[in-house]
Amino acid sequence: MDDGLRTCGSSAVEYVLVAHGTRSAAGVENIAALAEAVSLRIGAVRTAFVDVLGPTPSEVLSTIEGPAVLVPAFLASGYHVHQDIPQHVELSGHPNVAVTQTLGPDPVLASVMAERLREAGWRHGDAVVLAAAGSSDPRARHEVHTAANMLAHHTGPVRVGYVATGEPRVPDTVAAARATGRRVFIASYLLAQGLFQERLAACGADGVARPLGVHPEIVNLLVRRFASAAVPGALEAVADVA
Repeated sequence: MDDGLRTCGSSAVEYVLVAHGTRSAAGVENIAALAEAVSLRIGAVRTAFVDVLGPTPSEVLSTIEGPAVLVPAFLASGYHVHQDIPQHVELSGHPNVAVTQTLGPDPVLASVMAERLREAGWRHGDAVVLAAAGSSDPRARHEVHTAANMLAHHTGPVRVGYVATGEPRVPDTVAAARATGRRVFIASYLLAQGLFQERLAACGADGVARPLGVHPEIVNLLVRRFASAAVPGALEAVADVA
């Protein structure tokens, strides 16, 4: 057993990383790689998905006997976080599940987005459009703008556009930024590869950053999310990711 784990009664705490789900093989591999990287730090981490593919959170939780910690690997708290995940926890019948704060927004993600932009060729003075999946939930949209403000600390002003749900759409935001006469780069506020990331290539920008993906700082952030759970027997403080 990993030194960072303690036991609760006879059962160790189990860890579940919950993502959206995608038909993209590369996207599924991204999530698996993140879970594996976190597992090397805290012990085995299972994955579950709320849409497109399984296993679902309720299916995973129903196989766990001891306490469980669930981290929503979402960048904003929309329908899946406020509705789907609580419903899956209830459906599982598991009596001891701690659901932590979502992955984003967080200054760590802004730092990684800035790094991805630089990799894509962005330079100071170029316009930046943060591209998010979008949500009908105003709380999630507010959090996307919070993420844009965090990114702005690295890049200067950031415009927001949505790939799937919400206005303005990414192509329209890119066009508005283009009207300023500057080069335009898209910061991908997406966790993994998939259809939404593929759509960004056709939005008219001069460059598109990679999704956040597997990055050491994101792994650190996930470890902190798991460690934050108020479950007896959960991770003790992880000093090296403070």
